[in-house]
Amino acid sequence: QVQLVESGGGSVQAGGSLRLSCAASGVAVNWNGMAWFRQAPGKGRLGIAALDNANDTSYSKFVEGRFTISRDTAKNTLYLQMDRLQSEDTGIYYCAAERYGGSWVSLYVDDYHYWGQGTQVTVSS
Repeated sequence: QVQLVESGGGSVQAGGSLRLSCAASGVAVNWNGMAWFRQAPGKGRLGIAALDNANDTSYSKFVEGRFTISRDTAKNTLYLQMDRLQSEDTGIYYCAAERYGGSWVSLYVDDYHYWGQGTQVTVSS
């Protein structure tokens, strides 16, 4: 059974930083493709950052240069370091994993099979 449990969300002032964590079980963060998505109020899920087993990464143009996706293999945990946060970054952040593994990155919702429950990030200006 796959479980993805996000943590680290909260409220922060614009310009601040947060680090999100996604503790995984049933998938290996260093094998399965992993990603972070954001859902703003009234909108669909937007791919923010993705990481594959070859250490390739992909970022949304909205966060590139400010966010960094990484993993700790020993802890089987995925991270999202978010710096220089903006009010537009407000939303629920979801961790996602695909089931096949391999060397590809994707920011498309339909490419992922497992999802966490989400963690709220609120950025005030």
